[in-house]
Amino acid sequence: MRNVTVYKLVVCFLFLCLTVTGLSKPRDTASVSGTVRDTSGGTVANAEVALQNAQQAIIGTAKADNQGHFTLAKIPSGSYLLVITSPGFAEKRMAINVQPMNAGNLEVTLELQTISDQVTVTANLGQVEDKDTIAQQVNVINEQAIAARAKSVTAQVANEEVGVLLQRTSPSISGIFIRGLTGNKVNVFIDGVRYSTSAMRGGISTFLNLLDASNLQAVEILRGPNSAQYGSDALGGSIQFLERVATFSTGGATLHGKWGTFFNSADAGFGSNVAASYAMRNFGVLANFTGHRVNTLRTGQGIDSHAAVTRFLGLPSDVIGKTRLPDTGFSQYGGLLKMNWSPAPGSQIIAHYARSQQDGAKRYDQLLGGDGNLIADLRNFMLDLFYIRFDQLKLGWLDNLSVVYSFNAQREERVNQGGNGNPRAAITHEPERTGAHGAQAFASKNWGLRNGVVLGGEYYHERVNSPSYSFNPVAGAVALRRGRVPDNALYQSGGVYLQDIVNVIPGKLRVMGNLRYSAASYASRALDSPIIGGKRLWPDDSLRANSVTFRAGAVFTPVEGFSLLASLSRGFRAPHISDLGTLGLTGNGFEVAAPDVAGLGATVGSTADRNAISTGRLVTQVKPETSLTYDFGTRYRNRQVDTDFTFFVNNLHDNITKQALILPIGAIGRSLGDQTIVSQNPNGTVFVAAATSPVLVRTNYDNARLYGFEHTLDVKVRNCWTIGSLWTYLHARDARTGLPPNIEGGTPAANGYLKIRYSPARQFWVEPYVHLAARQDRLSSLDLEDRRVGATRARGQISNFFLNGAGARGLIGPGGVLLATGETLAQVQNRVLGVGVASAPLFTAIPGYITFNVRGGIRLGERHEVLVDLENLGDRNYRGISWGLDAPGRSLYVRYNTRF
Repeated sequence: MRNVTVYKLVVCFLFLCLTVTGLSKPRDTASVSGTVRDTSGGTVANAEVALQNAQQAIIGTAKADNQGHFTLAKIPSGSYLLVITSPGFAEKRMAINVQPMNAGNLEVTLELQTISDQVTVTANLGQVEDKDTIAQQVNVINEQAIAARAKSVTAQVANEEVGVLLQRTSPSISGIFIRGLTGNKVNVFIDGVRYSTSAMRGGISTFLNLLDASNLQAVEILRGPNSAQYGSDALGGSIQFLERVATFSTGGATLHGKWGTFFNSADAGFGSNVAASYAMRNFGVLANFTGHRVNTLRTGQGIDSHAAVTRFLGLPSDVIGKTRLPDTGFSQYGGLLKMNWSPAPGSQIIAHYARSQQDGAKRYDQLLGGDGNLIADLRNFMLDLFYIRFDQLKLGWLDNLSVVYSFNAQREERVNQGGNGNPRAAITHEPERTGAHGAQAFASKNWGLRNGVVLGGEYYHERVNSPSYSFNPVAGAVALRRGRVPDNALYQSGGVYLQDIVNVIPGKLRVMGNLRYSAASYASRALDSPIIGGKRLWPDDSLRANSVTFRAGAVFTPVEGFSLLASLSRGFRAPHISDLGTLGLTGNGFEVAAPDVAGLGATVGSTADRNAISTGRLVTQVKPETSLTYDFGTRYRNRQVDTDFTFFVNNLHDNITKQALILPIGAIGRSLGDQTIVSQNPNGTVFVAAATSPVLVRTNYDNARLYGFEHTLDVKVRNCWTIGSLWTYLHARDARTGLPPNIEGGTPAANGYLKIRYSPARQFWVEPYVHLAARQDRLSSLDLEDRRVGATRARGQISNFFLNGAGARGLIGPGGVLLATGETLAQVQNRVLGVGVASAPLFTAIPGYITFNVRGGIRLGERHEVLVDLENLGDRNYRGISWGLDAPGRSLYVRYNTRF
């Protein structure tokens, strides 16, 4: 029935698109012409030229003649992306603004390797712009950088970028920090369609890596709150994935393709993809099929700094006889199908379908990499993403109308067994499926080069199905249970927005502003719960939230190449289903929602660790969190130098954090979902067998301030030498106490890169680079308890692992002694913690590090290229904050691509 409904919606959408196409009117046009050259100044013949708008609609195509000259005729006025490709060169992307009677000859220079891209299509809605003309701070990651960085997972594209950092919870699950925030404080879009859902977890982006890197042509990361442009969740920023475009031909039918393959020695990973595109004058279709295998990871020096045997027994991780981390392999495969069709001049329909799946992945940090459990499976991770877009260049007095329908289905099943490796503990199964229907539209109007206005809105309808059950391995019995979130929970969100960009003094002063009204609602029903023991597993619950957000920015360019910029923006995040209804095991431990402890006298703890005391605040349902951010910066760019410097302050209000749950004394034996409270400290913190940290609850605990600076520099010393550097510094503090706030994911340390590139000829280049990060000793109480960071352990947990997980792995001998040392349990406890010490973290800081690396590329003819990257030459052992595994050790990465 659901498939029939979607089919009807798509048919109605197409009918509407074709009807509107007939209403379009002619408009003023101009020609775009230029000459394509190489770095020596020679012309490049037969280069292919395509003109796109910000929505990836193809406006025109051309091919350069024997003198490198091209012309695109009858182009409507507006801002566009000019894309030039030629065998043997890197793709060139330029922002151009077409106006009648304003035609000029463009000079386009193609290079072997593009160091950085200057064009953004997402910073301002519906606009294609040069980064130097906008107040928004944005990272633009091109196709070459994506291929070089995404060695195992897509999130690795964040490496070597200012203001952003990779977060890697497990081998297959990752996230991206933007200015110190990640997970549900950062939203994700694909081709302008919302990819984030209300089921997102707090400190990770569970499904981000299912967007396969081989499908992408660019990634744009908007730094700073973007709620005024892109709605809820963009407190830290927004990640915009841009997939490949099915372009049109300049003449008859054409068929092109690309095949790529790679090998990565760090995890013995390998994979391949094949892409093919078929194009006619007004029609193009593109297909990409991809698959890769990630095997067991070898970390720096072949050790795991947070291994369960180190955490609980004080032994090196290689005591198990392996230098590669077990349970770190997985497989991923999928495909992309995309179509562009222009039924009439100025009209375009874009259809997209992507399918991706991960198999065999596990939460290594819950297994031997942290908690010592025996089962922590990530099964049936699947993505189905469909959208259809209609783009009309002229409709009445409007310059552009864009309408989109989307359907996004994200599936997973988590299978866990707790107790620090207790083989008799219950095995829980938590399948989840989130289905999100979306509709969005915007219209734009430009008045010459002076003013451009965009008005739009969107609506998303999300339903989460989360039936759950547990299996008792001793009794062989199966029992229904409450899943992580209530089954059949409904979440609806939407908003309307206005954008205005004014060139007050063309070429000198540009002002831009956004205003948005956003709203969201949540509902879960007790009637959707099974009845267990005569009771429903969850109560009725609901919430409505709304907010007005804004963004205002200005760019002042007193002299060509030098700009001053400033912006003020307000962010908004409505509580998600994960905030409102989570009950179960999460990245930080076991968590409950406010409705699940109603009537128990529950209060909020002062910290997130086992030493928390009651603040006296009753546990209540969370409300929205907001932010207010100030940005100030400078940019300078000429033919030899490209540099910028930015300072920002982000004030978070009503920050949703995880704090320890405090219950009245005597709570042992009480049930929280399917877990029983097994211990309670005198201060009221409680523990369940599924996690080593105390039970947590989400609350609007306090306000926080994050501030920092970002700097990049690229200098072309000579024609063949380039020096580059970038540096990011962050500081986070609780506004009341001055201590590190309990923000999920923690705060990354100051870090940077230094690169020297040598490119003497068109055929090859080589680039040594250094990555360095400072020591991070500002860890919150949530970080210190986290198995991935501080990895606190208590005597009871050491006992659990000694008697269960260590025994199951053959580390305990006859008489109950540790085989490696001959110690009894009590002796191990005293050695690991100290005599009389009840609990202590394994780490109180994240060590700093420096890695040395070198990479290079070579072109073999015009259609073949090879990339080689030697990473972490010193085999340094390190990890980033909230990583569930250490970084790869010394490794070799090789990628080969060919075009046909």
